[in-house]
Amino acid sequence: MMDVVVWIGFIILCLALVVTFIRLVLGPTLPDRVVMLELMALLTMAFIGLYTIQSGHSAFLDVALVLALTAFLAAVGFARYLEKGGHRDDD
Repeated sequence: MMDVVVWIGFIILCLALVVTFIRLVLGPTLPDRVVMLELMALLTMAFIGLYTIQSGHSAFLDVALVLALTAFLAAVGFARYLEKGGHRDDD
């Protein structure tokens, strides 16, 4: 039963990644695209979490943690870039 739930979770996450990628490509402004990249990082972390549940190896949680920290630092860097007067499409 648990395997079925995990596979349904994988399918839902894959569909969410596809929709997010489409929105990333079509996003009208640069901040919209960065938000979609953040969402893709979050969905990837969820994918890693599901794989950790399925495989039983807790070492993959370290990978998800590193991905979360990297995504956070990228968001902070982008916010600083925009705050300093970086290029924006919606001006």
